[in-house]
Amino acid sequence: MQNFDHVARLAAQLPEVTEGQEKHRGHRTWDVGGKAFAWERPFSKADLKRFGDETPPAGPILAIRTADLAEKEAILAANAGPFFTIPHFDGYNAYLVQLDQVSAEALREALVDGWLAVAPRPLADRYLAR
Repeated sequence: MQNFDHVARLAAQLPEVTEGQEKHRGHRTWDVGGKAFAWERPFSKADLKRFGDETPPAGPILAIRTADLAEKEAILAANAGPFFTIPHFDGYNAYLVQLDQVSAEALREALVDGWLAVAPRPLADRYLAR
């Protein structure tokens, strides 16, 4: 079972990551090069309303950026279960992760992919060349 402390520990292993807080609600974020690649994403009242009679995924929810919408769709198709999306994310290159359902390895890979999606190209190239 993963939580936000696991996210912080895994994200800190990537180059030049800074942990911060979202300015409006104070949720944790993880950035590289001034761009967020992962952030806490609890459901808003509007999100909960959109679930209707369906029970929303429980536990802590993390959002992770993707390079584009095609990558998002590929990730969601390959990782049904802990990886999902909601209507609020339609047309947006990010998806959600149910932390208490994802393995440590899948979370690590997702964070690396999210980091690569927003990291400055020279930094990403150095990371991949190591």
